[in-house]
Order: sequence, then structure tokens, then C-alpha cells
Amino acid sequence: MELQFSPTPMPDPSDEQRAVHRVAEAVHRLNEAVRRATEAGYSVELVRTSRIHDGAGNWGDQIVPTVRGATAAS
Repeated sequence: MELQFSPTPMPDPSDEQRAVHRVAEAVHRLNEAVRRATEAGYSVELVRTSRIHDGAGNWGDQIVPTVRGATAAS
């Protein structure tokens, strides 16, 4: 008996689901980078630099990282 394979249709996520997944994925990568930097001896602070608006009541914060090397213990 030969197995027959056929493609499974992929779900068609909504624009909202795609936007949420994009942000969640980017935040996950950012958190991983912050963890690695911290483990390497750096301090990382995320600072809001601006807030954007679309004119329809939606807004988003934009951030920039501030990274400092470890201070020597006295």
C-alpha cells in the first residue's frame, strides 16, 4: 500500500493576528538578546524614545536600548 500525501491548507491569519505574532516574535528575540548581554556582564535598560499614533486612536511605544558595561567592584 502506497501512502498518499497531500498539502494541508495553511491557516489564513487575520491582519491583527499577523501583527501580534510579529511583535511577539520580535519581543522574544529582544528578551533573548537582553538575557545574553546581561550574562556577558552588561546592564541593559530599554528606554521609550517616542510614541507613535495612527490618527485613529491606536498608538505604540518605540524604544532604544541603553547598554552599560559592568562596573568594577570596589
